[in-house]
Amino acid sequence: MAAMKPRTGDGPLEVVEEGRAIIMRVPLEGGGRLVVEINEDEVTALRDALDGVRKA
Repeated sequence: MAAMKPRTGDGPLEVVEEGRAIIMRVPLEGGGRLVVEINEDEVTALRDALDGVRKA
């Protein structure tokens, strides 16, 4: 039986451009990371949505 190891792939929030894609890696509570591939339009929509929350 394999040993259970804690997930240690947290790390900081990271957004990088890889080729034509923009990759966003978001650390999750409890370990691991959410990895999302987004395009320029989605980046703009996400920025606008976050700005709206900050101003509220």
